[in-house]
Amino acid sequence: MSTIKSFTDLSQSKKLAEILPLESADMCWTKYIDNGDITSIHATVNYGIVTIDYPCWSLAALLSVIRRTIGYTLHGVNNVYMSCELGDFKKIETEVYDNEVDACYEMIVRLNELKRL
Repeated sequence: MSTIKSFTDLSQSKKLAEILPLESADMCWTKYIDNGDITSIHATVNYGIVTIDYPCWSLAALLSVIRRTIGYTLHGVNNVYMSCELGDFKKIETEVYDNEVDACYEMIVRLNELKRL
């Protein structure tokens, strides 16, 4: 059964922050000042009591990044993978995941490695 995952986890967010324009993120991981732990995810809004440490990407934001770059297809019902046509009949595919966010994350990392972003 598919896992419900709506946004990138902290390690994925850190990696994407090195690859993507930060303004493409639509959420952020936050660190609360009182305990210093990175424990919360919020839409990018300044609440005054938090500091933003890492941007975070929702599934919609990830799909938007890929869509601006290249066409894609999400496959699967219980398991998900993504494929992109690069032209000249070259296709790249991700591994199979239990959620769409992980498939999109892998595709963005691979497109970056191929210098297609």
